[in-house]
Amino acid sequence: MRNHGLAAWHRVMAEGNPPDELAKILADEAVFHSPVVHTPQVGKDKVIAYLAAAGQVLGAPGGHANFRYVRELVDGHEACLEFIAEIDGIAINGIDLISFDRDWLIRDFKVMVRPLKAIGKLRELMAAELEKK
Repeated sequence: MRNHGLAAWHRVMAEGNPPDELAKILADEAVFHSPVVHTPQVGKDKVIAYLAAAGQVLGAPGGHANFRYVRELVDGHEACLEFIAEIDGIAINGIDLISFDRDWLIRDFKVMVRPLKAIGKLRELMAAELEKK
């Protein structure tokens, strides 16, 4: 079974996560789990805000943070994508756990990041980006 939702995610990610394109691939009841915010962010508008901010902070693959996915594990409507990036000399390693609904829309998006120094840097940059909204 081909995961059509994952193909759509890669397309939007390559464009830098524009909000209008994110809206097309997210379920209305989508949930985002941040590595630094303790409570899940529920609803399409909140998920768009976080993923759009991440697109600005990390940039599209090949962008200013040299973000790229290095491994994918896919099982039906579930995907685990390992990524690497570098910001201000800090190496970032993490995973995106993505669940898709029956229509291949993202219903759950969880990000985990390591090491601790990278989490601190991402928290700082994401907070600044979210404040712009």
